[in-house]
This record gives sequence, C-alpha cells and structure tokens, in this order.
Amino acid sequence: MRALTWQGTGKVAVENVPDPVIQEPTDAIIRITSTAICGSDLHLYDVLGMYLDSGDILGHEPMGIVEEVGAGVTHIKPGDRVVIPFNISCGHCWFCRKGFFAQCETTQVKEQGKGASLFGYTRLYGQVPGGQAEYLRVPQAQFGPIKVPDGHPDERYLFLSDVLTTSWQAAQWADIEPGGTVLVTGLGPIGQMSARIARHLGAGRVLAVDNVPERLAMAERHGIEVLDFDKIDDIGAAVRDATSGRGADSVIEAVGMEAHGTPFQSAAMKAAGLLPDPLARKATETFGVDRMGALRTAFDSVRRAGTISIIGVYGGEADPFPMMDLFDKGVTMRMGQAHVKQWVDDILPLLTGDTDPLGVDDLVTHRLPLDEAPQAYEMFKRKEDGCIKVVLKP
Repeated sequence: MRALTWQGTGKVAVENVPDPVIQEPTDAIIRITSTAICGSDLHLYDVLGMYLDSGDILGHEPMGIVEEVGAGVTHIKPGDRVVIPFNISCGHCWFCRKGFFAQCETTQVKEQGKGASLFGYTRLYGQVPGGQAEYLRVPQAQFGPIKVPDGHPDERYLFLSDVLTTSWQAAQWADIEPGGTVLVTGLGPIGQMSARIARHLGAGRVLAVDNVPERLAMAERHGIEVLDFDKIDDIGAAVRDATSGRGADSVIEAVGMEAHGTPFQSAAMKAAGLLPDPLARKATETFGVDRMGALRTAFDSVRRAGTISIIGVYGGEADPFPMMDLFDKGVTMRMGQAHVKQWVDDILPLLTGDTDPLGVDDLVTHRLPLDEAPQAYEMFKRKEDGCIKVVLKP
C-alpha cells in the first residue's frame, strides 16, 4: 500500500509499505477513504523527530470502510463506514470505565510514562502506524471505531476522530456560562471549532485571537469577534476593554507549542529538534523549549475566578507558570488529550441531519491525493494558499 512516512526533520515521503494484517482478535483493517493533517503532525515534522524512526507512518485523523475484523470484534463488520479516534482505548479498563479514554490502562505506554497509545505519534505514544495511508490496522477495534451513516461526504464525520471531539472537550472544560464571554487563542482547526462550539453551548460572546487573514475571515463567518494580534499591542487589555474591565469568563488555549513566543524560545525549539536523538530527547524533556506566547495571553485575559482550558499540545517542559498571579486571580485550569469516545454521543446527532449547526462543512480548505501529502505538509506549515485544514484522499 501507499503511506506517508517520516524520513527526517522537515522531510516526509509517500512510499510503498507492507499492507497491514490482523494481529490480534481485537484488530480490524480499515480501507481509508479520507485522512487529515493535524497541527500536531507539524510538531513531528519540525521538532519531535528524536522520538521517530525513518519510515514511521504518520496520521491520526482517518476514516474509511471496514475490510476485515478479528474474531473479538462484533460491533462493526466489513462494509461499515467508520471513523477512527486518534487515541487507542479498550473501553473496559479502570480509566475507560470513568470515561478517561486518553489514559486507557490497556494501551498506556508505561515504559515512556505516557497515557494511551495514539495512531501515528512517536515512540512516546506507542509507535503505532498511522492513518495517512491506504489501509490501517486498528487495535482495540472491539471498542474504538465509530460507526457513521451514509448520506453525507466524509468531511461531515471525519473530524470526530480528533478536531470535533477535541474542540468539544475544550469547550466543556472551559466552564462556559450561558451568556458569558469566551476567548479562544489561535484559529487553526481546533480554535475554529472550539469557538463555534462555545457559541453552540450558550456563550454570549466569543472572541478569538490570530493574525492569519484567512483564519480571521473564516471565524467571522461564524459570528466570532476576531482580534488580530499583529494590529493589537495588548490582547489582554483589549479583552478587558470588551468585558467591563474584568476579562473573559473562559479562555480556550488552542495553539500549544506552535505559539509565537520570544526569539530565544523559538530558537530553542528548532535547536532541540536538530540535536542527535538522545540529546534532543533530554533537551525537550528537561528544558523550557515550549513557546509560551499563547499561554501568557490566556493568563492575562482570563477574569478573576475564571477558567482556562488548555487544549493546544505542549511537548516539553515549558517555562514556569506565573503562579503568583494565577493563584491571586483564583484561576481554574484543565488540560489534556481529548477523551474522544466520551463526547461522540453528544456530537454525532448534530452531524447526521440536513442542517450543520457546528459549521463542520466550512472547515476544509484543501482536498488532495495522498501522493501530494509532502507538498501539503509544507503548505500547511507555511499557511500558504489560505490553508487551514487539509484532507488527503488515498
């Protein structure tokens, strides 16, 4: 089969690789019909190569048609249309029974001290071959795959794999009050959908920060008040001015370690990614190489006794939080990988009808063949051609 493989920092290639096969009774084989590029894939592309091996298959936002199932898989069958969650969870362990599927004990990568295994996401998370490929072996298929109906194009359902469920969790964890004010930092795919979901869940005003014209325009189409940080010197002050001096009731930090920060932090991230693997791993795990610009905006913009929901991915030991200010303000913070299956029952009914209350149909900007994935990574990284979300078609 053809698959997108990591070949080195800043280099990916579509290659011929062996077809996946059933290895366990709880496996399934899926023929991929659509698979997306995620912003966190760019972290692997640029920074976290010390945790990858040449030839690793990337991708964790796939959907397709069931080709084959193991003897232990009964809730799906060949021919079913399914979306595959990015985290691999068993559904029956202690954490899964509590709904914390991103911490599944059955698939935890204990030797790395990490949570549930993820598709296409480094040795830290199990080095499971990913979904930017023609076929995918799905472990724990007795629980994971989400069966979806026909009647809509893939893109209506595809983002249950990550974007929609991650954004829904971000909004739920932000303690959104009816009529309240929400600030979203970053208008990539997660920020776009977090802002729309915040409105759907009852926020009175949703403000969002970015500087990319196409992202700002997309958000405005959905009733979001945008703040261009290239044109506003002090975002925190602007948010307070818009909220009677208090600040946002809830902040969703949807940028993560891609955030623009100090030149030193930017250089540190790039330098860590270029070190020999053992040294790079030590630098990433020990030093403050994450860029903190978006977090500082969140800390400054939230009101006293407000809530910050951090959904952007951070990969290193970030600079110390301003704990005195956060403590004084009485801020609540929640963060972590999305527990995908926890939110599916809430979201799926919003996708199956003729209406599109979350605006899911207005997210994808580029649909490309799988063989054009290397060019798509570069376009997405550089935010060229108005690129916000890329879907690959194997």
